Amino acid sequence: MAKVFAYNMPQAAKSLLKEEKNTTTTDTVTQKIEEPVSLMAQLNFAEESLPQGDAKVERKMKKILAAFNYSHLQTNRLHRKAAEWFPVIEPILAAYGIPEDFKYVPLVESGLREGVSPKGATGFWQFMPGTARSFGLKVNSKVDERKNLRKSTVAAAKYIKALYCVFDNWTLVAAAYNVGDNHMQKQIDRQNQDNYFKMKLNRETAGYVYKLISMKAILEHPAKYGYKAPKELLAYNAEKAASAAE
Repeated sequence: MAKVFAYNMPQAAKSLLKEEKNTTTTDTVTQKIEEPVSLMAQLNFAEESLPQGDAKVERKMKKILAAFNYSHLQTNRLHRKAAEWFPVIEPILAAYGIPEDFKYVPLVESGLREGVSPKGATGFWQFMPGTARSFGLKVNSKVDERKNLRKSTVAAAKYIKALYCVFDNWTLVAAAYNVGDNHMQKQIDRQNQDNYFKMKLNRETAGYVYKLISMKAILEHPAKYGYKAPKELLAYNAEKAASAAE
């Protein structure tokens, strides 16, 4: 339209071109002065953000992220397992109303190691025998359904949902999954504090949610942390993104 008017109204055309030039210049300047989003603002678990401006939390987050860097782990095993496990885990979590970020729990629990924990926890979700049976899994001398990805994920979803009914906060649920609901509740009562990031917990539980966030970061942005994600995971993520956009 600007060209059509230019033949009939040359002065108006010049004014229009001048206005477009000024607008472009202003937009360019605006883009240049935009502040980059901080690391802490980019990270979250189950849409629950990390506390902003807390130097202690930021130092701890950076330290654990660095520990998950490829230069430390020297393996792409986590990405291969994610490509294999996530298509099974995600629909089950969704069916039970569990945030998708809990799919990183089995990678933290069993992705970095195999077998039975010193306390007797086993399988993808590292269930103790009693807890596994409480949520419908068969565990005996002949059968151990903790080693069945689909069945153990259903049990984990039920357990996580039960924990949420108690704590009403997903970061606390994740911490309770690690340390046990009774112990977590005792710490909340004793400390009169229900903000995970401000609580004093044992070393493993105190770093647990940070590990989940780190796992999420390296799987969503592998190149940033030195990884080269397998084609299967890249294809799966692309398919998910396309489905979400529809």
